[in-house]
Amino acid sequence: MKIQKVLDPILQKSIQNSSENNKTQTVLFVVFTILIVAGIIYFVPRNLTQIEAYISTNGLWGMLVAVLLYGLLGITLIPSEPLTILIGALFGPWIATLIAGVGNMLAAIVEYNLGSRVNKMTHFVEKKEKLPLGLGKLPVNAPTFLIFARMIPGYGPKAVSVLAGVYRVPMLLYIWTTAIPTFAGAAIFAFGGFGLVGLFHQ
Repeated sequence: MKIQKVLDPILQKSIQNSSENNKTQTVLFVVFTILIVAGIIYFVPRNLTQIEAYISTNGLWGMLVAVLLYGLLGITLIPSEPLTILIGALFGPWIATLIAGVGNMLAAIVEYNLGSRVNKMTHFVEKKEKLPLGLGKLPVNAPTFLIFARMIPGYGPKAVSVLAGVYRVPMLLYIWTTAIPTFAGAAIFAFGGFGLVGLFHQ
């Protein structure tokens, strides 16, 4: 009993310190993310012509830059569809589908991680049942929800990715349900961009 009395305050202190460290790390991550978003919003529109030129003239390195650019766009509200159309016009629809699919998967993982950080900071899982309008009962873990909600035009994919992180959707489930609509959407815009080039060259 005496040992337990001695250990209890130590354990409580350790748990408290761990919780404080998690909160600090989450706050730093959010601040870092906001700074990156601000940088992207400022930099990308002002240098779009140079970015397009680099991607189109540097072969494999240009493709790698395009994939990374998708990942960066994933943490902003800037849509990536115009980039997919551009790459489809530059490299052809099949390569563009691969680049856009991999890039958007990278973006989805970034968004998922952002959602998981929000969950850690707010302890959302423990509090979701108290949300109004039944929002805590959203079937976020259901494959049908993860696939079809991602097909909603606009910010649907970003919202689903963040929600999946907040709700702690298992990573394997998240990956395959994300891959299906992501590569399908990439193919649509890649082949569309390639078709537009062919139309203008006729």
